[in-house]
Amino acid sequence: MKIAVIGATGLVGSVMVKVLEERGFPMEELILAASEHSVGKDIIFRNEKLKVCSIETALEKKPAIAIFSAGSAVSLLWAPKFAAAGTYVVDNSSAWRMDKEIPLIIPEVNIDRLNASDHIIANPNCSTIQMLVALNPLYRKFGIRSIVVTTYQAVTGSGMKGIAQLRSERANEVHQPFYKRAIDLNCIPQCDDFTENGYTKEEMKLVNETRKIFNDESITVNSTAVRVPVVGGHSESIIVTLVHPAERAEIITALENAPGMVLRSIPEEYPTAIDAEGKDEVFVGRVRKDLHNENTWNLWVVADNLRKGAATNAVQIAQHIAATFLKK
Repeated sequence: MKIAVIGATGLVGSVMVKVLEERGFPMEELILAASEHSVGKDIIFRNEKLKVCSIETALEKKPAIAIFSAGSAVSLLWAPKFAAAGTYVVDNSSAWRMDKEIPLIIPEVNIDRLNASDHIIANPNCSTIQMLVALNPLYRKFGIRSIVVTTYQAVTGSGMKGIAQLRSERANEVHQPFYKRAIDLNCIPQCDDFTENGYTKEEMKLVNETRKIFNDESITVNSTAVRVPVVGGHSESIIVTLVHPAERAEIITALENAPGMVLRSIPEEYPTAIDAEGKDEVFVGRVRKDLHNENTWNLWVVADNLRKGAATNAVQIAQHIAATFLKK
């Protein structure tokens, strides 16, 4: 079985390669593709040097699965070509997420929606992934009426340019700014561009992707996405109103038994972005009942945005495809 990573030299693509190696993904060949200026570069995988090739070469090799992390424009152009060649495409961009014909998958939440005939599969936004891994057990047991979420997103969510600005400002070096405001010692209440309704694209992803993944248009989602001077790991403050009443013990039990999640139920043992660094789990803490609103609970959720928020989720989907649809 041949596996391809498209965008292998990028921030997320390099983590995808790392996760494939860590998980011992069974394969005959790993095909690493990137843009023209990266062709010929060496990447170490399982103690071997692999040469980066062009996306055209990757397509010619007809991989069984191709994991894309090369941006929406590349995905819109190339994903259908790979799919037409019989390849299963797992795409990490926003290109296909809201397409009605394309499944939007978080393995712990809705892997059952994936069919053998689905040759393009969308990886959700990083903030959506960690939020719904945490909320899924509550949704399944008690139902969800509404979600209010504020995200505190690391600069790695913007790629290398975000990291460069933070490091340059911290070192007091001249730099080409990527964000519209200073990020060091600051918080910027804007992730991505604004839309006509005054919300940013990132905030609307949380709204629209949540409804699609849960397949429930009745859930209301209000979101504020904030960029913070943290290198890695997104944090979220979530206020969730349930359909049915629940005691704290029931909430704790539901969260403790959920896949892909680590619950820290003691208030003082709350997780932070540093705790999630390099890990694949979503961490949950500060679980408490709302003081004023009925059936409403507050949670604090953190995850490594490059791993579970992107690379690990994509590799988990690929593992399911390999085990379910490509088994000999």
